[in-house]
Amino acid sequence: MKKTLIAAILISPMAMGMSSVMAAPNNVGCGLGSTFFDGQEGTGPQILAATTNGSSGNQTFGITSGTSGCDEGGVVTASASVNMFVGNNLDALSRDMSVGQGESLESLAQLMGISANDKSAFFTATRANYGKIFSADDITAGKVLDNLHQVMAEKSSLAQYSRV
Repeated sequence: MKKTLIAAILISPMAMGMSSVMAAPNNVGCGLGSTFFDGQEGTGPQILAATTNGSSGNQTFGITSGTSGCDEGGVVTASASVNMFVGNNLDALSRDMSVGQGESLESLAQLMGISANDKSAFFTATRANYGKIFSADDITAGKVLDNLHQVMAEKSSLAQYSRV
């Protein structure tokens, strides 16, 4: 059933005359999705690769381990990976930020490029400012990131990582 669904999704853009839509190469980052759909063009494979990378947590593992097409020493130049990570891990990040530690908070720090020397300050800031970062019950990932960057901008040791 899964194979049939994936095949239908991959074929449907072509059947609708959208085969000329080309995706930028590696437009979805690294991870198993990017590896699995490598070389395939079009919107369908790009969406499936991005969904696989973001939903299964393998992109974070790939970045930290240097596998699945990820570069362990690479620098995150776009906020897309951070936005996707926060969106896919909002509940876990809420829990981790409330106590100032945890796997998802560690992964977020790494994705944001926070150095080992500044991680303690980052973890402490998220715990101390949890109410500012998660300011509503129905908060969105984008608002969480905006609030987090505002908190970071106010701390001299973390301001360099803030986009505010």
